[in-house]
Amino acid sequence: MRFETRLLTSTAALLALASCGGGGGAVATANSASVERASDYPVMLGESFTIGATKYSPEDVALYDDVGIAGIYGSELNGKTTANGEAFSGSSISAAHKTLPMPSYVEITALDTGRTILVRINDRGPMTNDRLIDLSEGAARQLGIVDKGTTGVRVRRVNPPENEKSALRAGQAATLRMDTPESLLKVLRDKLAKQAKPIIAVAPPENPAPVVPVTKEVAKPTKPVIAAKKEDAKPPAVADKTKTEVKPKTATRGSYVVQLAAFASRPNADALAKKLNASVAPSGDGKLFRVRFGPFANEKEAQAALADAKKKGYPQARLLRE
Repeated sequence: MRFETRLLTSTAALLALASCGGGGGAVATANSASVERASDYPVMLGESFTIGATKYSPEDVALYDDVGIAGIYGSELNGKTTANGEAFSGSSISAAHKTLPMPSYVEITALDTGRTILVRINDRGPMTNDRLIDLSEGAARQLGIVDKGTTGVRVRRVNPPENEKSALRAGQAATLRMDTPESLLKVLRDKLAKQAKPIIAVAPPENPAPVVPVTKEVAKPTKPVIAAKKEDAKPPAVADKTKTEVKPKTATRGSYVVQLAAFASRPNADALAKKLNASVAPSGDGKLFRVRFGPFANEKEAQAALADAKKKGYPQARLLRE
């Protein structure tokens, strides 16, 4: 009888444990599997690599702390293998960095709002010189930048408690950090502005206009002049040259522009535009300032300008249609 009682008690305890966690047994099993798939060991660095003319050498920097531009890499990579051999998930709170170990943990602060989150780095990138880090969609959403495309951030390496590491390995979000005070944000923004590194707009141009064929104006036949009475005669009208001379417009629908770069800082954009004799076009939300050549009347002229821009050291330049 005592044996049966102990057996029933043990069975009830096991059932109670199985039902804990608020999400049921299936969720617990899925989370356990996620933790097993993502491991913090072994830590990987990888070989040096080059992007354009810049060489990057992965390094284990314990006190890493830098500012730069964060981008977002999309969920279309779901299921593909990251640089350290894990399966990428766009909903996870993860990121790609050029040189930090994989995995490593960083606090990322949005410089416009001060919001700070904990992120796990498990991939190598971004493979472009204009961005410091790329966030998964889940991380971008938690940071509040998913609709911005790119934004200024601070990236600071940390060693969080094991329970927070475990949450990130399982694809879940860790607890939000305290917002960074405005006094420190100002210092970080100034530091980012001094870098004067162009960022490339990832969104297509706002409201792209349909292609409108260019047609030449055909002069209408003039009506014959009927002789008037001498007393009614008036001096002949002077021809309006502006109606007969076709002048190129500064911006026409269907014209082309060459975009060299886009900045989060208007002074930086103005400085580059002045240096290259280009123009600055603010984005619709006023958060990006794009440095451009043009507009050009046809694609041939624009392609020539694009090739020239790349020869001058702007390989990220691209052709857009207004």
